[in-house]
Amino acid sequence: MSRIAKKFIVIPNNIKITINKQKINIKGNNGILENTFNKKVKIIFKKDKLLFEPKKKCREDWIQVGTASSLMRSMIIGVTIGFTKKLILFGVGYKFSIKNNILNLILGFSHPINFVLPKNIMGKCLNQNEILLTSPNKQLLGQVAANIRSYRPPEPYKGKGIRYSNEIIKIKETKKK
Repeated sequence: MSRIAKKFIVIPNNIKITINKQKINIKGNNGILENTFNKKVKIIFKKDKLLFEPKKKCREDWIQVGTASSLMRSMIIGVTIGFTKKLILFGVGYKFSIKNNILNLILGFSHPINFVLPKNIMGKCLNQNEILLTSPNKQLLGQVAANIRSYRPPEPYKGKGIRYSNEIIKIKETKKK
């Protein structure tokens, strides 16, 4: 059983929270996030502390409380600090470029790929082979990064493709006669 779900979540002063039944809106420096939590979770808000409790003391409800607590902590970090993902291109002739929130990918296909970034995602090209994606929404950021990576995942023999900055690719040895 998760013990972190039993702890209070301390709300910083620069965040404004509104609770409407199971729906929570958070407004901070980086934007506004909202989430609807499971009906099995009871939300208790006192001054600058937030606590989630199960409506029944059963295992399934505690699972939902742990999930809600974790999501809430991620939302608070997102609106105060934000999340970043860095994607790196490996390969000759592969390029990233951004213009008007449209990511242009040249990945060795016969055509360039235009990927429209969602409104909460900001992209910044550090150079032609590196892009930094930032967002207050952790889940959306991870999904967008995975969608971009899916166009050309790293292949195991030369390592060419799109990879995360912290990803390690094991290069296979080629066949020998």
